Amino acid sequence: MDTNKILIAADGSENAERAIDYVTDILQGAAGFHIKLLSIEHLPDRDFFADDTAWKDACVKNREKLIAFLAHGKERLTKSGIPEKQVQTDYVESCHSPLAEKPDYCSRGTSIALDILHVAKTERFKTVVIGRRGVSKAEEFMFGSVSNRIIHAGSDCTIWVVQ
Repeated sequence: MDTNKILIAADGSENAERAIDYVTDILQGAAGFHIKLLSIEHLPDRDFFADDTAWKDACVKNREKLIAFLAHGKERLTKSGIPEKQVQTDYVESCHSPLAEKPDYCSRGTSIALDILHVAKTERFKTVVIGRRGVSKAEEFMFGSVSNRIIHAGSDCTIWVVQ
């Protein structure tokens, strides 16, 4: 059984940084864990851009930012004493991305939470760690909450919500 597999959802936010710090503090460099930092591509809304070129530029910037965040998170984990070979990063592209390279799995863009849980289930992670934004009830009703959806839809795994 893969009880030592930890999936950290990393969206580039301060909350994701706190989730990484939490795992670092809990494990304190302990060996025997496999950790994956996962980021799901969320494309900016095309309606906010004058043309496709501006939208594609924003997509590139978002991707570069998240990939850099994943690398930084991996560095923080390895500096805490976790062996580098035990820390992996994964960037799941949107199926609708203008930059898509036709990966085995891509995000359909319907639910980041379900994409995270799909990776957790497919790769048999037993712990999912996510930062909580702390949205109001009204915002959660209007826009949803990734952490709330993971709590309610997750099964067969432990879920750590870090605030």
